[in-house]
Amino acid sequence: MGAFDKVLRGLDDAQTLMELAKEANDEASAQEAEGSLSGLETEIAKLELARMLSGENDRSNCFMDINAGAGGTDSMDWAAMLMRMYTRFCEERGWEVEISDMVAGEEAGFKNVSLHIRGEYAYGYLKAEVGVHRLVRISPFDANARRQTAFASVDVYPEVDDSIRIDIPEKDYELKFIRGGGAGGQKVNKTSSTAQLRHLPTNILITCQTERSQSANKDMAFKILRARLYELELKKREAERDAAEAQKKDISFGSQIRSYVLAPYRMVKDLRTGVETGNVDAVLDGDLEQFVTAQLLGVKNPNRGASPD
Repeated sequence: MGAFDKVLRGLDDAQTLMELAKEANDEASAQEAEGSLSGLETEIAKLELARMLSGENDRSNCFMDINAGAGGTDSMDWAAMLMRMYTRFCEERGWEVEISDMVAGEEAGFKNVSLHIRGEYAYGYLKAEVGVHRLVRISPFDANARRQTAFASVDVYPEVDDSIRIDIPEKDYELKFIRGGGAGGQKVNKTSSTAQLRHLPTNILITCQTERSQSANKDMAFKILRARLYELELKKREAERDAAEAQKKDISFGSQIRSYVLAPYRMVKDLRTGVETGNVDAVLDGDLEQFVTAQLLGVKNPNRGASPD
């Protein structure tokens, strides 16, 4: 019996039990029926989530780009905090997370970092995190301990299955190898093994420096580029149905999907769904389930457009 049929059978059984309880004026049976309905609500939610994860690429591995936006050093530190948050979220599910490229900030964090995430439904879940994330806190980089606002954007695109052929003519790209480098304390490549791949028609630039050889970095760069081009094509097809998702907003005020406030109060609030929690530490440690699930289930915030503060 399938999951859907089990839910239907459970609803039918609960309704029958409730009717019998009313006829016999049996309070215990009525409570039992109500209890079974509560369990069925959970199963129905799981079925709905499964439906929302039934897209063509939802089961795929994915790539995630995190880019620091407005906010200077705080935004670069925020990008690093987001990377840690998503790494925890993924590891909790048994997914593998690998840094495929990063550009360190001058004082802290990253200007941008790209992650390769391997796991079943990685793209299906993490596509819910695409957008601009806003942090409000007392800046540890401000000598006067003033409250600062920082922004970082998250973009997610599926890893293209090898069975999907995406041709990239030689005339459409430039490939070169450069010396890799890192911030203070990080290992620096002594040879020119870092692959830098530019797709000329779209001006997409991919840099890969984490593999052991030129050949491996080249292969990973092309894998990422194919994923990016595939995602661009998907967005073109979806543009008529959902123009907002296809548009890239500025990483600044008014464009965020979620706000993380650490001062003067503590609150994480998703502006799309209205889901919020005061347990900021848990969220930053990767507890994103309620936010991701609500977005995938299509929950809408009735107060969308109101100030997040």
